[in-house]
Amino acid sequence: MTQKLPAGLVASAAVSASSANLGPGFDSIGLALSLYDEIVLETTDSGLVVQVEGEGAGQVPLGPEHLVVRAIERGLQAAGVRAPGMVVRCRNAIPHSRGLGSSAAAVVSGLAAVNGLVAQTDSTPFSDAQLIQLASEFEGHPDNAAAAVLGGAVVSWTEHGGEAPVYSAVPLALHPDIRLFCAIPEERSSTAETRVLLPAQVSHEDARFNVSRAALLVVALTQRPDLLLAATEDLLHQPQRAPAMPASAEYLRLLRRLKVSATLSGAGPSVIALTTESELPSEALDCGVATGFTISEMTAGEGVRWSPGVTVAG
Repeated sequence: MTQKLPAGLVASAAVSASSANLGPGFDSIGLALSLYDEIVLETTDSGLVVQVEGEGAGQVPLGPEHLVVRAIERGLQAAGVRAPGMVVRCRNAIPHSRGLGSSAAAVVSGLAAVNGLVAQTDSTPFSDAQLIQLASEFEGHPDNAAAAVLGGAVVSWTEHGGEAPVYSAVPLALHPDIRLFCAIPEERSSTAETRVLLPAQVSHEDARFNVSRAALLVVALTQRPDLLLAATEDLLHQPQRAPAMPASAEYLRLLRRLKVSATLSGAGPSVIALTTESELPSEALDCGVATGFTISEMTAGEGVRWSPGVTVAG
């Protein structure tokens, strides 16, 4: 039986950005980044109010089709509770359609806010594994969602064969010497638009190449950052996506010519560099700025934080 939540309950959540793939780890390796979206959710007697400030303000829908609202509704259903009305306040810092996991962050934030509501009832909040499962169902793969839930670096996978796919992930202990630089362009892209550029079949040689590099990437991220340049090579998705984002493709080529371990962030067009140096080469910085990229050093993001009330801060 579905439990009706009383008006006046408040919950909050903060969720990190994320970079998926990191080159060869297509749809399986992810990394949380220290850029956070925040949400405050309040139950009311009726109606729906959605407020957005920061990234996406004035651009995203403010009704039931809003991704955060959809995630909240899914979370309420899974928790066996319902809210007659809601006020959803979003404060966004993660750029949209740049390959930084804004969609996954929206979904995880909505589900995590439900945890904050459920914690004020007799029901049990979702575990991290349940959050990963519910969030991954929205996109069909768990790389960004798992990074947003667990924080840091993750390896994720999908198991088929049952009534529905099962999504899982484990954390990786990111090597402390690795530093992260993110180059974010003004132009936008979407995973749906760039995924259609990928071929339905790949050669055995290319598959073997990527399997070896993905395995090496786990070693490089955790133990041997000196191997990152080789470990971030990819043949399965970045070359195919390059024509859709020429500026990002060219900047990626420049960074790698300068021996910087760089990849597209997710489906792009942002570019992420993983290095043990304290800064990027001056040529890379100058070229990035000249071609419209905003370059920022980041750290690995924390796992999702949720709370009854509004005590969570990004």
